Amino acid sequence: MATEHRPPVITGIGVTAPTGLGVEAHWAAVLAGKSGIDRISRFDPTPYPVRLAGQVSGFSAADSVPSRVARETDHWTHLALAAAEAALADAGADPATLPEYEMAVVTASSSGGTEFGQHEMEALYQHEPSWVGAYQSIAWFYAATTGQLSIRHKMRGPCGVLCGEQAGGLDAIGQARRLTRRGARLVLTGGTDASLCPYGLSAQLSTGRLSTVVDPARAYLPFDRSAAGYLPGEGGAILVLESDAGATERGAGQRYGTVLGYAAGFDPAPGSDRPPALRRTIEAALTDAGLSPGDIDVVFADGAGTPAEDLAEARAISAVFGPGAVPVTAPKVLTGRLYGGGAPLDVVTALLALRDGVVPHTAGVEQLAPGCDLDLVTDEPRTTPLRRALVLARGHGGFNSAVVLGR
Repeated sequence: MATEHRPPVITGIGVTAPTGLGVEAHWAAVLAGKSGIDRISRFDPTPYPVRLAGQVSGFSAADSVPSRVARETDHWTHLALAAAEAALADAGADPATLPEYEMAVVTASSSGGTEFGQHEMEALYQHEPSWVGAYQSIAWFYAATTGQLSIRHKMRGPCGVLCGEQAGGLDAIGQARRLTRRGARLVLTGGTDASLCPYGLSAQLSTGRLSTVVDPARAYLPFDRSAAGYLPGEGGAILVLESDAGATERGAGQRYGTVLGYAAGFDPAPGSDRPPALRRTIEAALTDAGLSPGDIDVVFADGAGTPAEDLAEARAISAVFGPGAVPVTAPKVLTGRLYGGGAPLDVVTALLALRDGVVPHTAGVEQLAPGCDLDLVTDEPRTTPLRRALVLARGHGGFNSAVVLGR
């Protein structure tokens, strides 16, 4: 198949998120401001300072994952397998009819299979090494989801995983776009995460950035004067990304949008006199897309939820677009930060916004923090013509990524 440079198209979407199972369920919840944040129920969170999270309700691995595979893999992989099945069905793509070496898989993961790993460690400490199952060696591994998707759908082209916390979800999509330029006709991409277990939550607490506010409606408020950190969550989204020629050849009847531009950066070390990388990353993504700031109709912000990081992001957006010059939103307040699954879910939400001409609101935010000179969409969705969206993501440790989407 000849290499091409027309923007690749997103033809299928699968969602397993706290806001719902499936594209339209998620979108309806976002537009209604219906939160998936609640008290953690996967284990008793009483001993922990953080007791709220975004959990995927109504999901059963038995409905979409073969029992043998379910026993050998972690919850985060189950969520991705189900989302991938839904995405392929949504795209009307049958992998069995496509050349196996022209299909690829690139996902993002931040935590890997922490819950599976915790159970195996419990078996080790409570009993002896012989109680630890052989699948511990792969179920916890960051690439487990990519590997399982590749095996299940016989996608034998280039496969990989990106580990950049929240930013990794955009990096995976950027790598998928690169693969379509090198001959891949179809790539499963995106990501999920699911680290809501005592071991996983303890690791997240070490950052000092999680919110301990007990009111679910006030616990995660990016850019708000009351911002006090973020809440964790599980789930994410898997997308079918196809080369324009590949989608045309197989007669794809649905195109949610195109990936016009992508860029990644990395912040300098703490204490450096160099500025953060987010502004440069935004500018690089626009340059990659061949666009100017005025061509962007909406920005889906990273929304860290901590005052310093919110201010840094607001300043970067204002520096590129001008203070209050472009609508900004952070609908992840309804799910918590999903790490490797968060940015792919934001991409899904942005594509649906482009489709329907509506900017979803950032529920709960009442008063912008000083210095956050943004046109943050609050209170209710805003109907407006939309052609292009910018999605931003940052990851703990300095990762920055940006993707430009076209209708």
